[in-house]
Amino acid sequence: MEIRILRYFLTVAREESITKAADVLHITQPTLSRQLAQMEDELGVKLFKRGTRKISLTNEGILLRRRAEEIVSLADKTEAELTEREETINGTVTIGCGESLAVQALPELIKSFREKYPLVTYDIYTATADLIKEQMDKGLIDIGLLLEPVNVENYEYIRLNIRDRSVVLMRSDDPLAEKEFVTAQDLAGKPVILPRRNSVKNEIASWFGDHYKDLNVIFTSNLATNGAIMVLNGLGYSLAVEGAAALWDKEKIAAIPLYPQISSGSVIAWKRSQPFSPAVTRFIEHIRKSISGFSE
Repeated sequence: MEIRILRYFLTVAREESITKAADVLHITQPTLSRQLAQMEDELGVKLFKRGTRKISLTNEGILLRRRAEEIVSLADKTEAELTEREETINGTVTIGCGESLAVQALPELIKSFREKYPLVTYDIYTATADLIKEQMDKGLIDIGLLLEPVNVENYEYIRLNIRDRSVVLMRSDDPLAEKEFVTAQDLAGKPVILPRRNSVKNEIASWFGDHYKDLNVIFTSNLATNGAIMVLNGLGYSLAVEGAAALWDKEKIAAIPLYPQISSGSVIAWKRSQPFSPAVTRFIEHIRKSISGFSE
């Protein structure tokens, strides 16, 4: 299966029309139709539902689109890395991070690096540590800013001197917003929104202790911002890290610390023994020089 054909497939999936896709790709409609038919024959599955007005994907087509996007993205990234030259460092550094206080370490790193290498650009991918690690393992993300607990056995990393407290997000007019801190008993029986990561949920379950059986979980959320929208609309209390609340409107959303306190560290990490582009290699060197406390 050629990358070129995958690009054809993705264009048709996006445009929902052979005619429109052929125009975008600057090829004839019969040529595009023939290529897609050959792809379906090669795979032995139907990828498209051909309607009177538009084309949609079958279940098999939806699966292929997800994989094709990853393959094409990786191919583009590889091509860009191979064409970079040491003499003029350019290209893209892809950084994965969550909604945490540790993100505050990135602006200064990037500012000082741009002074040396102004042609380098950056792609910031926001997700949980588990999803970021998955993308790093696939080679789609170069560097991850990972909120602990996280397994970094296969990575080189630097532990940052920044810790995030766990907080409960609630509407500012909620009675609990008047408290200095929130206990497990305060949340017993109330509708709550938990982080999606299993390792974090286990930590929170331990914090709730005997009150865990009284927990009324109505949502899980991989990013605190989405949980905050549910909170703002009166659907529950969201457990998140303090860094996620830094830029929110405090007149609408209150972030009250837990008691006993839960806090989490962060690491900035990259795959061990993996070849990187010149831009990423230089950026990792810059990280090592800029942040003390390198750990194996």
